[in-house]
Amino acid sequence: MAKRNIVVIGASAGGFDSLKKLVSGLPPDLEASIFIVWHLAPDMFGILPDVLNKCGTLTASNAVDGEQILPGHIYVAPPDRHLLLYEDRVRVTRGPKENLFRPAVDPLFRSAAYSYGDRVIGIILSGALDDGTAGLWTIKNRGGVAIVQDPQEAQMASMPKSAIREVDVDHIVRVEEIGQLIAKLASEEVSGTRKNGIIDDESLTAKEIGVAAGDNAFASGLMEFGELSPFTCPECHGVLSRFTNDTRSRYRCHTGHAYSAESLLFAVTESIEDSLYNALRGMEENVMLLNHIGDHFAEMNNPKAAAQYFKRAKDTMGKITIIRKAIFARPEGPESFSTPGPNSHMN
Repeated sequence: MAKRNIVVIGASAGGFDSLKKLVSGLPPDLEASIFIVWHLAPDMFGILPDVLNKCGTLTASNAVDGEQILPGHIYVAPPDRHLLLYEDRVRVTRGPKENLFRPAVDPLFRSAAYSYGDRVIGIILSGALDDGTAGLWTIKNRGGVAIVQDPQEAQMASMPKSAIREVDVDHIVRVEEIGQLIAKLASEEVSGTRKNGIIDDESLTAKEIGVAAGDNAFASGLMEFGELSPFTCPECHGVLSRFTNDTRSRYRCHTGHAYSAESLLFAVTESIEDSLYNALRGMEENVMLLNHIGDHFAEMNNPKAAAQYFKRAKDTMGKITIIRKAIFARPEGPESFSTPGPNSHMN
């Protein structure tokens, strides 16, 4: 019999402290391999392994493409790289962003579930929006265990709340309790099966993992699994196809970028703000030019023409005021895009 010894963890905003607390609670003799995706800027040096090595007794390192998976080790996704699991080795890739991030949580979770089935423990920690929810659903669908940090203690509750809302989560616990829970679950024997659960998504899952690894999304035929939507990709402006798992919708363009509904909403809203600022810049330049021409006519002793240009400048300033109100009335950050309130059980 196999052991439940593959642990995948996803975190975003507020997850740094949660990860430190979790790792500090892991026993030194843990016979499990741990894989972490923490959202960070592409140009940020991968400091997380050094921090985790000071928090616990297990060795942590930035994952290296192709390295063998060993028990008792923590593998961290490097900046600007997805972390994927392939049987007994890791892949570190620069595939398309998912949910606006690279590394993203969903590719790690999806690849772990596909390769290891019921041997996987999936964990969602503090973070904004909902990266990891679709991947945790896949873990649960393939027989794995789903754990979520208690949203009431998370610095950013959106990721935990989304997972609880959309996935039949097994454990909702404080982060200090997760280390011992991992140790307990990792000691249990499982069948080691990779068989699907509710939905037969074998081909779709394999293709999505391939895209995260760098495969051509268009040539792979991935888009045939979805239906065309009226939306376009905020990253590349390609047409988005809609995929449905249970009642949850996801989107992916033919170049490979992937979005949950919430991350797509956030990205589209950010794009609207950029467009509004561009319009604001152009209109303010228009006002400056209109006033400049008006001044010129006034100097030429043509007050009638000058008044026309000054009036146009004033009218444009009124429109600028409306645009500025629209910009500053938008939601303040990623947390404001998330559906409030978990509605699941507590374990």
